[in-house]
Amino acid sequence: MTMPTPTKSTVESTVTSDNRHVAPAVSRRNFLPRVFRRETFIGWLFVLPALLMYVVFVIVPFMLTIQYSFFKWNGVGPATWVGLKNYVTIFQVPNLIGTVINAFWLVVWFSFIPVGLGLVVASVIHRVATGRLGAISRTILFLPNVIPLVAAGIIWGWLLALPGLINQILEAFGLGAITRAWLGDFDTALPAVGIVGIWVLLGFCIVLLLTSMSKVDPALYESARIDGAGWFKEFVAITVPLLRYEIGVCLTVTVVAALAAFDIIWVTTAGGPGSSTSVPGIQIYILGFTQRAIGPASALAVMLMALVVLVIIPIQYLTKEIKQ
Repeated sequence: MTMPTPTKSTVESTVTSDNRHVAPAVSRRNFLPRVFRRETFIGWLFVLPALLMYVVFVIVPFMLTIQYSFFKWNGVGPATWVGLKNYVTIFQVPNLIGTVINAFWLVVWFSFIPVGLGLVVASVIHRVATGRLGAISRTILFLPNVIPLVAAGIIWGWLLALPGLINQILEAFGLGAITRAWLGDFDTALPAVGIVGIWVLLGFCIVLLLTSMSKVDPALYESARIDGAGWFKEFVAITVPLLRYEIGVCLTVTVVAALAAFDIIWVTTAGGPGSSTSVPGIQIYILGFTQRAIGPASALAVMLMALVVLVIIPIQYLTKEIKQ
């Protein structure tokens, strides 16, 4: 067997004229750091426009928000250093800490219910509605995600008003005694907003989970049926375990939507009645643009970001472990 001849690009000489072996001369290009290579440089040129936009509109405002959270400032005059006083104020004022509690209640409505209900509905559609019927079902259920959130809030504001369609239907079925202004009652305002969130986010969860269900090997279900498993057993033992990664994606998206909610709540209730539907996003807007308290507003924004990270990281970690 003949030995391969070293190429000129990697080895200049391995034996001298007097038969002494020397170390091969490696090409200079191999010693260049990856950042200085032509391919890497061209790649960074493609990334640069998006990276600049991200730095200008995300990183810089985020750093300024952290800076403003340590000052007392009205947005116009000179700022006064107050240290952690703005963060302490958030925990001392009941209305401010109450917004965080309302946000966690919205996680139940915006996240847990749509994901759980989406699993069941997607499983039913996967088993029953096939072909054109399944495509029509997916399209109809996904429509709320296409509608702007402001428009959705206005529509549901009409439906849930005292003379709205919901109360008219209740009166038609003889349930007029329970009719009320659902968005204007202290006891029902937050659940009513939660129902709007379910309507908006349910379609996203169904479509994502239904798409993933179509990739599951049908032989698994056939084997389960041969062993005598029913629909519920198949759902618990096969469908849910194989869709845990997609469930994690749904939970991530919906939890962020719940904790950062603003559009729907502002259009439907503006945080009322009282502060029963006030969430951090609403309170940040009121503090910053109405009361001109830039420091507390920035501190609440930083706390909201930290809260989102603390909730999302475990979901991402568990999802990664399950996917592996």
